[in-house]
Amino acid sequence: MIHGLVMTELLLTNSAGGGKSAFKPIDPEHIRMYVCGPTVYNLVHIGNARPVVVFDTLFRVLQALYPKVTYARNITDIDDKIIVAARERDTDIMTLTQEFTDKFRQDMAALNNLDPSIEPQATAHVEAMLDLAARLIERGHAYVSEGHVLFDVTSMDDYGALSGRNLEDMLAGARVEVASYKRHPGDFVLWKPSTNADPGWDSDYGRGRPGWHLECSAMIHQHLGDNIDIHGGGRDLIFPHHENERAQSCCGYDGSFVGTWMHNAYVDMDGEKMSKSLGNVRTVRELLDQYSGETLRFALLSAHYRSPLNFSKELLDNAQATLDSFYLALRNAGDTPVESSEARLSPVFSALLDDLNTPAAIAELHQLAKALNKASESEKGAAKAALLAGGAVLGILSEDPAAWLSKSDADGDGLTAEVIDQMLIDRAEAKANRDFSRADAIRDELNAAGIIIEDSASGASWRRG
Repeated sequence: MIHGLVMTELLLTNSAGGGKSAFKPIDPEHIRMYVCGPTVYNLVHIGNARPVVVFDTLFRVLQALYPKVTYARNITDIDDKIIVAARERDTDIMTLTQEFTDKFRQDMAALNNLDPSIEPQATAHVEAMLDLAARLIERGHAYVSEGHVLFDVTSMDDYGALSGRNLEDMLAGARVEVASYKRHPGDFVLWKPSTNADPGWDSDYGRGRPGWHLECSAMIHQHLGDNIDIHGGGRDLIFPHHENERAQSCCGYDGSFVGTWMHNAYVDMDGEKMSKSLGNVRTVRELLDQYSGETLRFALLSAHYRSPLNFSKELLDNAQATLDSFYLALRNAGDTPVESSEARLSPVFSALLDDLNTPAAIAELHQLAKALNKASESEKGAAKAALLAGGAVLGILSEDPAAWLSKSDADGDGLTAEVIDQMLIDRAEAKANRDFSRADAIRDELNAAGIIIEDSASGASWRRG
């Protein structure tokens, strides 16, 4: 929503320029989106999960707007970090990457993420990577040196445009010793030599393996074509990864490569940047032992994707309490048949059309839950459908309400304070509307949960029995 108006078109913020504007697809009949996936050598942490949840939500919005959406999210299964991790674990690369690919998929499914349309793995695309390297050499954008193939950043007039960096400043500001095989400090590796002990493929440049940046450009070209509508990832990827992807693809395949670049902000942990040195990195798998996947997802959506997110126990507890209140509204609606409700007509969907404004979408969910709590019998079907449709586009409210609330009670000390307070508000509104049967039903439900209500002239208070 913008200034109370219902959104009718999708607005997105393009990282290349920073402005928010109407999304204009290359082909309205087929949207193509690529998001950088994990490097599979360890369990994913909650910061890794944020772009997955953000772009899964965008995927849901796009699917409601367009007849066909192809969403590719890659798996990086060859990388120097993987080689090091395999050595440390005394295992082979394939065993290591398969283990953590499987665990990544399990963890992301637990957060209610849809499967991407395509999940290309880097090692299956080495031929396409070598083809791109050869194209760049032929066109004068890359060169061979000491068994390496490097991209010549000075060969591209607007290198640095995505990240807003000036090439001359980058070269002048280089502080580290420049490798002997580089012509310029900013040149980056497309192909590097491999020893016999390391993974490698035969090539015209000797046995070697691809550079990280080359992988995504080749996979995008093979599966989505020369130009795509949206390319996403965390903001830490803007430079050098996405800047270098853009350079390779524009110079190797022609075209503009990406219509809209989108990047989510960082996740902090209890007010501090997440880092191994601080010891505050929390894996998704660890957090799933304490909270449901839906709670983690809801917490990740609580801030706008372009804003930093402070991840904390308070955030998770608040997310749990809010979901409890939504599920409580659904449970109280009973077996009321759900009327059909198109996602695009939901106020939640309208909020998401405004640059994926999830905080505004969640505010609309609160209003829909409130409306369901107040709905008459004849209104319940439509109100229940509206809440469920709004939840679906956010990837939540997919569980059975009774089962959810039963598990929530078992995980804690019964109903949370926030849910009890909301129930008392609902009871007061029911009494004001002379809906005494509804007010009595709420009191009975609270009593059954061990909550004692004490009415007075100033209102109702409660305590646990």
